[in-house]
Amino acid sequence: MILTLCTACAAPLPDEPMQCAECATRYCSERCERYDRRRGGHGKICGAVASGGGAEQYHADKKYKEAVAVAVEACAEDTKGQTCYICTQALHWKTKEGLVRMCACRGTAGFAHVSCLAEQAKILIAEAEENNLTDKVNERWQRWRTCSLCEQEYHGLVGCALGWACWKTYVGRPETGGQVRQMAMNLLGAGLSEAYHFEDALTVLEAELAMKRRLGSSEQNILVAQTNIALCYYKLGRHQEALDLRREIYARGLALGVPSKDLFIDVLNLSWSMKECGLCAESKSFLREQLPAARRALGADHDTVIQLRWQHADALRLSDGASRDDVVEAVTLLEELSRTTQRIYGTSHPLANDIRNALGWARETLAAFDTSTSK
Repeated sequence: MILTLCTACAAPLPDEPMQCAECATRYCSERCERYDRRRGGHGKICGAVASGGGAEQYHADKKYKEAVAVAVEACAEDTKGQTCYICTQALHWKTKEGLVRMCACRGTAGFAHVSCLAEQAKILIAEAEENNLTDKVNERWQRWRTCSLCEQEYHGLVGCALGWACWKTYVGRPETGGQVRQMAMNLLGAGLSEAYHFEDALTVLEAELAMKRRLGSSEQNILVAQTNIALCYYKLGRHQEALDLRREIYARGLALGVPSKDLFIDVLNLSWSMKECGLCAESKSFLREQLPAARRALGADHDTVIQLRWQHADALRLSDGASRDDVVEAVTLLEELSRTTQRIYGTSHPLANDIRNALGWARETLAAFDTSTSK
């Protein structure tokens, strides 16, 4: 993870921690620094850490290599006999890593090395920075998370590996030298979440929020950071905390007039938390109110709109006192969404799988209705 804990005792680091003078390994106190050097084994690795760019860089490089190896192994069956669309080789010439995919490409398209994807993104950002094209930096940043062929985000273990690739590239940037370090931290948090490392992701995202507050970021940027933290609460089963924070985020977003794309993500997140806290009737009413505006603003095939409609179907099925007509409406909606997601993302994409599962559960509920009626 981002190093936010004392290396010796694992206590949270203060704002100005003690650091090893040679490798910048951080401690909560001078006592911990002395202990780790003398008895904790730091003296044996200090030179290697220092020559690797310091504690943060050394750690990021190590975690990146581990993440790439895990992603390559997970993709091994899918990538057998393929070559990288960037360098045209099966094995990377320098790292000897294998191929990955995990986007929405199908057939023989989209196979690549994580190192090639990272180098491609790094070059695009460097060109924009060299020419002082601030807007282009933000636009090109998407290459760190999005396939240039299918234009869909990388997911799962590949998203995690790219998060570490991005963080190791920009970890040395100063906090105050533009937003690149903040964006890299955000991408790492998102990547860790993609790989289901939610405790680690929460640590990163809380560090990002603290940094934004130190630097006086805009309230809208603070809301984005809080949105990501609320997602980690949700994934960790801390549903009441997620619901409370998401209500606050949605209300503040409305007051600030955030763009439709961001506001409807807040709507989606809030509907998820309502469902998990047993507030399906409230979720159903809330989504009926929000969906027409979401479709007008984003379009019927937008990822957020698809997920909003999925949540509406779940709310119809799960609300207390749901009628057979409610469940029929849910099944019809999910059948349409299943066809749509397979067309857009392919059959193996996580969203397509999730909606297929939701459709199966809705059909089971409908069958139970019909069985009870026929008795």
